[in-house]
Order: sequence, then C-alpha cells, then structure tokens
Amino acid sequence: MANENEVNVSGQITGNVLFYSKPEPLAVELHKGLGVKRMDGPFGFARAGHAVPLTVTEFSLAALTGPIIFVGEEKTPLAVMALNPNENLFLRDDGMFEAGIYVPAYIRRYPFVFANDTNAQQSILCIDRAAEFIVEGGDMSFFNADGTPTEYTQNCIEFCNNYEVERQRTINFVDMLKQWDLFETKTASHTPLNEDGTVGEPQLIAEFFGISEAKLNGLPQPKLAELRDNGALMQIYAHLISLAGWDRLIAIQMNKLAIEAANAA
Repeated sequence: MANENEVNVSGQITGNVLFYSKPEPLAVELHKGLGVKRMDGPFGFARAGHAVPLTVTEFSLAALTGPIIFVGEEKTPLAVMALNPNENLFLRDDGMFEAGIYVPAYIRRYPFVFANDTNAQQSILCIDRAAEFIVEGGDMSFFNADGTPTEYTQNCIEFCNNYEVERQRTINFVDMLKQWDLFETKTASHTPLNEDGTVGEPQLIAEFFGISEAKLNGLPQPKLAELRDNGALMQIYAHLISLAGWDRLIAIQMNKLAIEAANAA
C-alpha cells in the first residue's frame, strides 16, 4: 500500500503532505519525554486546508458540509472547505470548527502519519515535530517510563492503521470509476451582482473532476447493480449531491467579505 511519505536511506522523510512541515519517525530515543498537550482549539493547523483529502467512506457525512471533488491525475478526492488557498471558512479564530461541520479523518489523525520505509519495505509511524501541541511532558505522553508506547499512542496507531485501510479502499474506488470512464471535467462559478443591482459577469471559482451523471445513467444494468451492491453507488450520489455546497461556500465567503468591509469602514 502506498503511503503519502517515504523514508529514504538516511532516515529523512521525503514528500510533501498537507499540514506536515517536519515529520519524524516516532522513536523512543528521540521522543521519550514528549507528548500532546490539551488545547481548547487544537485545529489551528488546519487553517491552511481549503481542500483536504477525503476517504470514500466519509463521503456521505462530508457531503453535508461542502463540495467533494476529485483532482489531479490520480483523481484524489478532496473535501472543499474554502474558495481560496490557505483559508478554511469552517474554522473559527479560536482553532475550533463551527458546530455541525464534518472534520475529515485526515485532519483528525494529525500530528500522526504513516510513511514508507523504502529500505526496509515497511510503514513506520511519524509525527509532525512542528505541531504546536507536541511538547515536553505533554498531558498525553507518547511513551511509558519503560519505553513502551502509551495507550494514547496505541490508539493513534490504530486510528492511522484504519485510515490507511480506508485510503486503500478509496484508491480502489477511484480506480473503478476510471476503468468505467465515469469522470468528466466540471466547473464551479459565481455570478455576482453589481453595485447598481445588475447581474455581473460569471466568475470561475474552480475546475475539477467529478462523476458524470450522464455516463452513470448510461451504464448497463448489471454494472449499476454492482455499484449498488458494493456500496459505491451511495458514495457516488453523495459526491453529486455535495456539489450543491459550492453555493454555501460562496454565501459564507460573501458574508465574510461584507463583515470585513463593514469593520474597515
């Protein structure tokens, strides 16, 4: 199973993964005295995540928050959380998400992540040493006094293992959509009102890959039945329904700009 990072022969982490600026293999020799401190607003790191990786089993819940899109050659599914880079419209100033917002597992697993050790052909658990809540003598230590992982660390390892299983399931889901040629290029746009009340020119907000309803409806009945029986059809419809969330993001963004303008006046 491919992971997002790799560990090279020198032991350094390679690869660029959202939120992780200083990943290190978790080791008792380096991190015995470290742990995670409790914070009232622990999600401040996610402020830069305007589009966050999503696993397929999260589609139904994430669709209630905002658009689910597919990007890049790999057609990676993302939960869109803002219109502009380095912004998250659902994250409050105090580092907490707005009530009722679905927080993707990708965010919830931070500061842990798996990386591939290409030399040993195995996955190793890493932490982002730059995370602000990783401190000496934290409330939830990584290791016991005898050097064994604490219950907290074991639970985090289990969460990351489950995440990797779901990530592989997502890769298989996307591969199936590719094989059946169900993707098409989609766009999201906004038509603003001018100050005089007239309709302005449409503005392109995003271009992405999405599932084509026409191609989906054109599948033969046996393939549709297969999608239904393996649960994929429900996730496909969740993606299609989620695209109405662009209007929600636009409304939140416009309201934010209006408040900023009023405060500046």
